[in-house]
Amino acid sequence: MTRPLRLAVLALASALVLAACGSSGSSSTSSSYTPPAGSTAGSSPRPASVVGTKTSSLGTFLVDAKGRALYLWDADHGSMSTCSGACAQAWPPLTATGTPKASGLVKSSLLGTTMRSDGSHEVTYAGHPLYYFAGDSAPKQTNGQGSDSFGSPWWVVSPAGQAIQKG
Repeated sequence: MTRPLRLAVLALASALVLAACGSSGSSSTSSSYTPPAGSTAGSSPRPASVVGTKTSSLGTFLVDAKGRALYLWDADHGSMSTCSGACAQAWPPLTATGTPKASGLVKSSLLGTTMRSDGSHEVTYAGHPLYYFAGDSAPKQTNGQGSDSFGSPWWVVSPAGQAIQKG
């Protein structure tokens, strides 16, 4: 990761931590991060989300239609997302209004959706809600891999629906 990118990610993380620590109740935070197509953090959902695969040194993992890495969060148990507020700003959910579509090595039988607290439908894979990482600015980047932000690790997801816990 280049130094300017590291500094940008550090600045974003610091701002989110400060916003989370300094707020109470349901106030909203803002971010300069523009979520990728298919996510709803600050925008309306796309009709359907396509989930595919890419391969890197981590192995083969799930990505969106534009090649952006998708993550699961160890704090989520079952298909319900527990990431909201500042968490969802740093880790925007992959959402859709239609049925998610499989591409590559993705098994359509493992794709689904779950209702988020804001009423949107988050895409799930093997029962895991799927998220982007705001620090990934280009396809195949996995800067969020192994991050322990918001109290639990984040991992890219294998086509089998399991966390890839390396890297």
